[in-house]
Amino acid sequence: MASAIKSNARRKDTREKIELGGLIVKAGLRYETRALLLGALIELGERLQLDERERPRLTAIGAEAFRNGRG
Repeated sequence: MASAIKSNARRKDTREKIELGGLIVKAGLRYETRALLLGALIELGERLQLDERERPRLTAIGAEAFRNGRG
């Protein structure tokens, strides 16, 4: 029973990582270095903490990209 729970959790974690990688591709950043991507995400996290107005602005940009099938 415990191994089934671990297996399901591992599958869920793997699926989430695949989906997150897909976002990198959709954003057109597939060929950027890992260091650049991590730096960009760290800076984004900092900006979101400093200015909550960024969250809805960036969410709108992402939602529009999904509607337009970007990527």
